[in-house]
Amino acid sequence: MTVSVFARLLGAVALAGFLSGAGPAAAQPGPPAPMDTVEVGLTETVVRALEESPEVDQRQAQKQFATARSEEARANRFLTDVSLNTAHSFAPGLDNVPDGVSGDRLYLQPGVTNDWSPGALRPFSRFEIAVQQPLWTWGELSGSIEAARRGVDVEAARVEQKALEVAVRAGETYYGLILTEALDRLADRTQEVIDRAKREINRLLDEGDEGVSQSDLFQTRLTEEETKRRIVEIEQNQKTARSALRRQLFLSDRMWVEPAADELQPLSFAIHPDSLDYYIGRALQNRPEVEQAEAGVEARRALVDVARSDYYPTIGVQATLSQSITLPERPNPDNAFVGDSFMGTGTRSGIGIQQNLNFGQTRARVEQAEAELDAVQYQRTAAEQLVRFEVEEAYRSLLTAKAAVESRDRSTTIAGEWLRTEQVNFDLDLGNTEDLVKAVRADLQAQAQYLRAVRRYNVAVLDLLRATGTLADRARSGTLLETRDDRG
Repeated sequence: MTVSVFARLLGAVALAGFLSGAGPAAAQPGPPAPMDTVEVGLTETVVRALEESPEVDQRQAQKQFATARSEEARANRFLTDVSLNTAHSFAPGLDNVPDGVSGDRLYLQPGVTNDWSPGALRPFSRFEIAVQQPLWTWGELSGSIEAARRGVDVEAARVEQKALEVAVRAGETYYGLILTEALDRLADRTQEVIDRAKREINRLLDEGDEGVSQSDLFQTRLTEEETKRRIVEIEQNQKTARSALRRQLFLSDRMWVEPAADELQPLSFAIHPDSLDYYIGRALQNRPEVEQAEAGVEARRALVDVARSDYYPTIGVQATLSQSITLPERPNPDNAFVGDSFMGTGTRSGIGIQQNLNFGQTRARVEQAEAELDAVQYQRTAAEQLVRFEVEEAYRSLLTAKAAVESRDRSTTIAGEWLRTEQVNFDLDLGNTEDLVKAVRADLQAQAQYLRAVRRYNVAVLDLLRATGTLADRARSGTLLETRDDRG
């Protein structure tokens, strides 16, 4: 039997137990010194990403703006307009004042005049407070308040929508790093196999073994170069994934982030017995897009009432209080029919009625508001259909990913059994070298494909939770499903 490079390799590593999976995995590289290590699990990754995300903070700021606008609308219900106006100038003195006439009788003296000479001028101030209180607005005030309140609900839904996007992205980044670490360990084991093969071939060549030729060495060297290329690619992908996770968590560049999970394992997630209908129902209850559309409909409905209120008169109360002061004081007659504009107190109050008579413009505004209401209602219908589609897509993707994990797991078991069988046959000089080589390749490929399938499955679970609108809340409450190592 001709002994190939891979056969000699298998014989060399069989005793070490590597091909049977009993050998130790290559050690992971530690953080470059000096760097602090931060170990995070899946839940911690998602929660920290939500807490640190400027995208979520931006939406939170928009919600705060809407909240302040709602408070302003509520404040308009009482004392809609309260103002204080002041005026400051100079008042004239009095000229030609006869002797012996009291101040409250000067208005009867026709010869008394204002003295505007510079020496006679004196400081003058007027203060006026005006208050307006609407009594009946036919839905204008209540509609404005309701629209502003619903605006807060819209912005709150937008915050949750962005939180879901950030949460699923953080989970994908977390599992992306674990995948690259697992592939890196697998690549190190492959390189170890090749190194042992080279040493075995060189030893057999030195001993003059006729079953080994230079072509075997060249073939091994070519395989080694291909493996080195893949190792470099995996290492760079690993660095990129680690940096991406660090950026997602907004950690310092001097921090070394490490997943809490030692291995890439499937999330423990049981699909609900009611399957698709259950998840669609959860999504319609929890998805922020649906809540946003509902709030938008209510806000637009309130604005229609606001527009219609212009058909009816606005009834309100207005009161003013004014005080005029001149120092030194001018004589101010105590008379109901005579007064001095530079001195005294004045009040005005009463009920006012304001009616907009541009009914054509009012009708146009009402029609515009109704058209905007129809548009938002259509958007709500579209949002519900989109949510249904996204849930179904995520649900079926999860089923596909689950089947893939189960299949890849069985493939890994089959490949391992095949490899062990070929190894035993080769040791007994009963096997075929080419079959042994194929078994080695199948085992390594099965392990790599299984790791990728697990990552796709875990991301599919997170995506289904995102589609149902529960991912961020479950992470915040600590009920996000994890593997044992993630909880570690």
